[in-house]
Amino acid sequence: MRSLTALNARETPLAIATICAGVAFLVANDAIAKLLTDRYTPIQIVFLRNLIAVPIITAVIIMAFGTASLRTRHLSLHAARGALMTLGAWLYFTALIYLPLAEATALVFSAPIFITALSVPLLGEHVGWRRWGAVLLGFVGVLVLVRPGSAAFQLAALLPVGTALCYALFMISARWIDRSERLWTMMLFAMLFPMIYAAPFAMANWVPVQGDDILLFLGLAICGSLGLALIGQAFRMAPAAIVAPFDYTALIWATGLGWLIWDDVPMLWTILGAAIIVASGIIIILREARQAR
Repeated sequence: MRSLTALNARETPLAIATICAGVAFLVANDAIAKLLTDRYTPIQIVFLRNLIAVPIITAVIIMAFGTASLRTRHLSLHAARGALMTLGAWLYFTALIYLPLAEATALVFSAPIFITALSVPLLGEHVGWRRWGAVLLGFVGVLVLVRPGSAAFQLAALLPVGTALCYALFMISARWIDRSERLWTMMLFAMLFPMIYAAPFAMANWVPVQGDDILLFLGLAICGSLGLALIGQAFRMAPAAIVAPFDYTALIWATGLGWLIWDDVPMLWTILGAAIIVASGIIIILREARQAR
């Protein structure tokens, strides 16, 4: 019989490849959304992406797990989490109108900072001085990126920070859901409720979808769904301390796509701020893994 160590040694590279692929799909999702913001409102993009994604995820759940997995015992909690997802996506897609893709992506990575800080009042967790130091370091990185008070400051830079806060609350609220509930079921409701919430706002300012853009919206839904599914699978295949740092490969993809599509070259301040935020996030991940052990 193969040892557990040998099995982990084989699964770890696959888990790393899985999360890198998932991250690439999510950045592709963001790049497509940025292209669409030229013609559609952010809330219409949220609505149409989820309108396409919900039937896809529903079909996957039914084929893989049966109709029983479409039910949940936490409907009200999913509804609240859906509101966070709707607001977070709207803030982020709005930010993409004004900010380069790499800068917006880097600012969203302040989410682990908020997760750590909010875990104290919301989950009653103990956070030691090292993790508080990492939180402070992360906020320094955000300030370097946003540069309040400078001539380069723009209010749009605060939008991805709002997205990070929404995402942090969304992730923390997952702790209140029964662990027996499937990841795909949670994904379904995380798409379904934002679709419902966004619908009336999208209809109020509806822009007819151009024929060529139908494929972009389809790609948006597929890339977003695949990205979330692959990242979730990666965390099941290997410990978070191993796979989570590879989440930051998003900055490489975002920088590359920003340069190829919009000819955006990151400024020195963007690179420095992103590096500080990444360092903060990795410190937090490693400390949490050590505490878990």
